[in-house]
Amino acid sequence: MSTADHKFDSAHAAPLRIAMVSETYPPEVNGVAVTVRRMVEGMRERGHTVELVRPRQGTDDAPACEDTFSEVLTGAMPLFAYYGLQIGRPSKNKLLKHWQQNRPDIIQVATEGPLGWSAVSAARKLGIPVATDFHTNFHTYTEHYGVGWLNKPIGTYLRHFHNRTDCTMVPTRELRDILVQDRYKDVAVVSRGVDTALFHPAKRNRELRQQWGADDDTPVVVMVSRMAAEKNLQVVVNAFEQMQAIIGDAKLVMVGDGPERAGLQAKHPNVIFAGMRSGEDLAEHYASGDVFLYPSLTETYGNVTVEAMASGLAVLAYDYAAAREHIRHDVNGLLVPFNDTQAFYEQAVALVQIPDRIERLRQHARKSIEQLTWSAVMGQLEGVLQNIAQLHGDQHVQTVLSPEQI
Repeated sequence: MSTADHKFDSAHAAPLRIAMVSETYPPEVNGVAVTVRRMVEGMRERGHTVELVRPRQGTDDAPACEDTFSEVLTGAMPLFAYYGLQIGRPSKNKLLKHWQQNRPDIIQVATEGPLGWSAVSAARKLGIPVATDFHTNFHTYTEHYGVGWLNKPIGTYLRHFHNRTDCTMVPTRELRDILVQDRYKDVAVVSRGVDTALFHPAKRNRELRQQWGADDDTPVVVMVSRMAAEKNLQVVVNAFEQMQAIIGDAKLVMVGDGPERAGLQAKHPNVIFAGMRSGEDLAEHYASGDVFLYPSLTETYGNVTVEAMASGLAVLAYDYAAAREHIRHDVNGLLVPFNDTQAFYEQAVALVQIPDRIERLRQHARKSIEQLTWSAVMGQLEGVLQNIAQLHGDQHVQTVLSPEQI
């Protein structure tokens, strides 16, 4: 029986000491960082103790130390060909020494870089149960950075990385089926939540819309994303230009930052580039729009999709990842076949021609996502981690290493 299928009584399960390993964490802004922080907070709220292992983010960065939360900081280095992001340096010896003295019940590794590999290797050597998250389709990024020949080697590395562990957690059933077909072992679905209190239609801000040159009746198209090559950003601009040919006063607001922003901004001066936003400010930018276009083809999930739905936007996206999981076409959003750019353009144009349809999709989007809370998701995560601890804890031999073995 796999860890994904095992059932347990959570009411009688002891609190866990969880070591969570991630090469990105807030204040860094990306989907993985946001999700890992939610996992840290969620596990603490459920009575578990969490130790976060992450790269140092600045020279003055100091590790946190609280009753149920502590940090271990490691060295960092830039992520090749991905401006503005970093990964952790190899740290196996440091983790071996630390976890031998401060042994967790289970290790959860959120990223597959050198730090993640070091954590899995240390866990295996010490006999500590370990689970991983499949957060990012790195092997699908290669064509966007001129290294398409790395696609197969990276895919092989990722499969080997995850198959060294007791369980690989993925956010959708679709991705689980893909990985199982690709010979991944013990794959479990742990979905993602959305902060439905933060991302809410009530955050709509008339003054912000006025700053964009939009009145109550002006269609405002929003896109929230890291401004990077793999996000397929030109498709948003192209689709909007076709929408604007129908409704001349429509506005496009692109929220986020990254290496592609400067070029896009220079090429499209009529587009509103709002830069990086977070918290209430980000929520207002979502809710002050009407339509959300998301043409990315490299998501494992796509947190922005459900954030936009929770904010009451009519979402148009390709039929995969979070969109496939949560959108019913023409009921609470719009779906087009994966990588069918022409269909994307056609649906965008058709949508803007019928204001009543936009309003209907907006209302149903919010209603359909209201129960997708992080609290429910944390129950799924807790269940998987408890399963691994119960099923494998007694089977692993607790290893004590001499200094010469580390």
